[in-house]
This record gives sequence, structure tokens and C-alpha cells, in this order.
Amino acid sequence: MHKTLIVTNDFPPRPGGIQAFLHNMALRLDPEQLVVYASTWKRGQEGAEATAAFDAEQPFTVVRDRTTMLLPTPRVTRRAVGLLREHGCESVWFGAAAPLGLMGPALRRAGAKRLVATTHGHEAGWAQLPASRQLLRRIGEGTDTLTYLGEYTRSRIAAALTPEAAGRMVQLPPGVDEKTFHSGSGGEAVRERLGLTDRPVVVCVSRLVPRKGQDTLILAMPAILSKVPDAVLLIVGGGPYEKDLRKLAQDTGVAGSVRFTGAVPWAELPAHYGAGDVFAMPCRTRRGGLDVEGLGIVYLEASATGLPVVAGHSGGAPDAVLDGETGWVVRGGSAEDAADRIVALLEDPELRTRMGERGRQWVEEKWRWDLLAEKLRTLL
Repeated sequence: MHKTLIVTNDFPPRPGGIQAFLHNMALRLDPEQLVVYASTWKRGQEGAEATAAFDAEQPFTVVRDRTTMLLPTPRVTRRAVGLLREHGCESVWFGAAAPLGLMGPALRRAGAKRLVATTHGHEAGWAQLPASRQLLRRIGEGTDTLTYLGEYTRSRIAAALTPEAAGRMVQLPPGVDEKTFHSGSGGEAVRERLGLTDRPVVVCVSRLVPRKGQDTLILAMPAILSKVPDAVLLIVGGGPYEKDLRKLAQDTGVAGSVRFTGAVPWAELPAHYGAGDVFAMPCRTRRGGLDVEGLGIVYLEASATGLPVVAGHSGGAPDAVLDGETGWVVRGGSAEDAADRIVALLEDPELRTRMGERGRQWVEEKWRWDLLAEKLRTLL
């Protein structure tokens, strides 16, 4: 692999799926051949201390920009060019293609031989609006490869590119650490702590935002409880939608069967998956297609844990489920469909086991980090 400069606005300790994706990939590359140029997480002493502590633990060099939002401004471009030359980097990986990939031509002129830009869900939104569509086209022309998460995002992004740039696209989804997410991850201890030892548990692990569909699960609970009276919905995660979700549970009359954990440290997430019998996140597309699920790595983490999954039909979410084998894809926002599938799983232990085992097998075959990191090394 060429010595590589990663340019990204999304990097820990800032939380999020893209951040975890990039960090996991970076940890599997040669640290002597890697330099990360990233934004600062948040201003203030607390943010600075958390960022400094995180950076000190990394095996590779991390350079932080003073801004909390890295954009392809002339100043940031000059800094990236300077780092490329200072560290002798020959390749650049843009952690999110839009908008940072617009720096590609300047870095090429500075000596970069390979430019790889990764797309996520938001680039599919860019492809639908005239102005951002043109910018995305420029990014495709100015880089060697745009990577994509799955078929949904590929088809939408490719439509905004030249045929040549579309033909250079390569799939590079995030992976799953199968050694971290597994059936013995500590779920029983979480169940005991929450008083759920003998109850059927539907678990949803995600940020609490409208697209994810936690409200659909709450609305599905009356139908679920009519068939499985002792079932409980365990909502794991924090976010701006929490207050509304708690009120919805009260208004729907199911508050006694819905548990909110709030934000959970990453190290404790595997055990919270393991506390469930079924994983469900019936995500949906919002804002006329601008707010979609890029992939839904949570479905794969649940599969690695041995759980059957119920996913919504939004964006690339179906790419993370073998429909009918590792779980089911339902209409996003349909409480009736979600309830039907969840009840079927809760009432059939053999079906749960079969789908969970198939999900674990699929993760080991296709979604391991080591397999995907090797693909990235080849691209770089």
C-alpha cells in the first residue's frame, strides 16, 4: 500500500457510523503508512481533552484541523497538500466523498498517485439535487475510485456521474468485528440488570432520530403484546427523538413494556445486542428521498450476535439482510408489518435460531473487517 493520507470530517471520538467505519479500517492498515487529517470533535476544554486522549492511543499519526467541520476551503486544501508532501503520501482516501473529494485535483497536482473517495447515504441525496449533483460529478472525475455501500447507493450515485467514473466504482461497505459481536457477548447480564431475564426482548440499537423507526416499533407494541403479553421493547441509544418517543409510549399505553437505556458506551453495545431475542429497526425514507439509510450496519452486528433481524425498506438497508434467510425487510413506517414479523419470530424459537445462525454465517463469509480492509489496501 502507498503511504496514505486520510482526509475526513468523520473520525472518533466524534460518534457515528461513518466515524466507526473509518476508524476500524484505519486500525487494519499499516500504521507506518498512514496519516489522518481530521476535524476537531468539539470546541472547549472537554472536547480538546477527549480528542487528545483518543489521538494519543492511536498507532498512526492524527493531525487535527482547528475547525469542527472540515470543508474543502482553500485553507483546508492547502493544509491537506502540505501534509501530503510533508509525510510523503502517495495516496489519499477521502472518508466521505462529498464534499471533501472536491480537493482531489489539488492533491493530484501535489503528487498523489491514487485518490479514493468513499460514498455513504448522503451522497445518494446529493445525486438528486441539480447543484450538488454537479459537484458529485466533479468528485467522480477528480478521483480514481468512488466506493459505494450497496446497490441502492451505487445506482443513485452512478446516475450523477460520467459513464467512465461510474464504471470505476467499487463496493466497499463497513464491516463487522465478528470477535466482538457474538452470541456470548454478555446479553444475560444486561437482561438481569434491567429485570428482563424471563421476558421476550425486541431490541433496537441506534441513534434516536425519526428515520430509524423506533416510533414504528412503539406503535407496533399493542399488536405484539396481544400475542406475546410479556414482550418488551428495549430501545438502546440516545438522540434528539427520545422525548417524543417516550411520550409516544405513554400515549400508546405501552410505556410499561418499553425500556430506554439512553446512550450506551461502544464497549457495552455487543452485550445490549445480546440481550435481545429479535433485532428490529424498521427504518424509513424521509424528505423526499434525501434522508435514507445508507446501509444499516446494525443489522449485520445483530446477525453476528445470532439474532434474526427485521429491517425497513429504506435506501441500502435491504443490502444488509438476506430477506427470508437472516430476517425480513418490511415497509418502513408500517407498524402492522413490523408487528407481524416480530410476533412470528417471538413465537417460533426454531425460526429465530435458524435465521440467527444463517446471519452469523453470512457475516463470517462476507462482512468481516479483515476482508474489507484488504480490498481497501488494493484500492490504495
